[in-house]
Amino acid sequence: MLHMTEQQKRTLAFGAAAAGAFFMARAWQRRNAFSFERASVLITGGSRGLGLVMARELAAEGARLTLVARDAEELARAADDIHAQFPSADVLTVVADVRKRYDAERAVAQAVERYGRIDVLINNAGIIQVGPLDHMKLGDYDDAMNTHFWGPLYMIMAALPHMRIEGAGRIVNISSIGGKIAVPHLLPYSASKFALAGLSEGLRAELAADNIVVTTVYPGLMRTGSPVNALFKGKRPQEYAWFAISDSLPLTSINATRAARQIIDACRYGDAELVITVQAKLTVLAHELAPELFADVMTFISQMLPGPAPDPEADLNRPGREAESEWAAPSSTLTTLTYKAAGENNEM
Repeated sequence: MLHMTEQQKRTLAFGAAAAGAFFMARAWQRRNAFSFERASVLITGGSRGLGLVMARELAAEGARLTLVARDAEELARAADDIHAQFPSADVLTVVADVRKRYDAERAVAQAVERYGRIDVLINNAGIIQVGPLDHMKLGDYDDAMNTHFWGPLYMIMAALPHMRIEGAGRIVNISSIGGKIAVPHLLPYSASKFALAGLSEGLRAELAADNIVVTTVYPGLMRTGSPVNALFKGKRPQEYAWFAISDSLPLTSINATRAARQIIDACRYGDAELVITVQAKLTVLAHELAPELFADVMTFISQMLPGPAPDPEADLNRPGREAESEWAAPSSTLTTLTYKAAGENNEM
């Protein structure tokens, strides 16, 4: 017969009490779910990819949408896409560059003018630069920080006064698994996503007193179709091949609609953070449990990726659609799902 010491009994009792408190808190959280019906939701980067997929899901729930992006034609196609599926959807499109403070403030002002308030802000606008360190210039880091850190900060600072007037609000910041773990050949992207993650986690603590709930999202690879518009340097066809194939395979990536629904649910229930995909969760766990071994594995992966290119022209950014090869193209079975998603989600 197994006999426990008093210390073991106390530890077990404490563990059971903590588990019970956790599940009670989660149940209470679920009980007070946020409703998107008639809610004013602003999505940056809303014209294509994940932003557009989230917009569709929110339109299905009756949200009133403001889609913000830099390209007027893309925004028009996105609005048409949503109206084709949900004819009564209320969609405002705003041409703005969130990297510019004035544009961010103007986008928020237009949403408030249209709907009277902002209930939910989703900072989703993004840029991906892929290539070796030797080809990345300071301008690449500036672009990434302006898009992933300053842009969300400008949007948040513009939206906060309106949320405080309403006495509540929700903010969702789309970071990345690259905001928890630095990924080789994605240094500007990872560094800026780390910055966004730190901002987002700090804001959650400080804004709780205002009844403004901040959720940080760390997606793994999602089949949104984004590789065709990602920017590539160095040996571009090889860089595009590994990136697009990883993004396309079901074993390494998640369907964009499934990812969008997880994000919306995390916002609905006020979750502090969401890591999307089992693969991403396991990667984070491995990084925490065995940091030295994990660092060695990442070094090995870096050495397996394409090296720098000797041509000075390789320092220039080019979109993925200009770096196709037999391995990564519409005709390749390895990237079929990426191109399918690109066609569905306004990335082409």
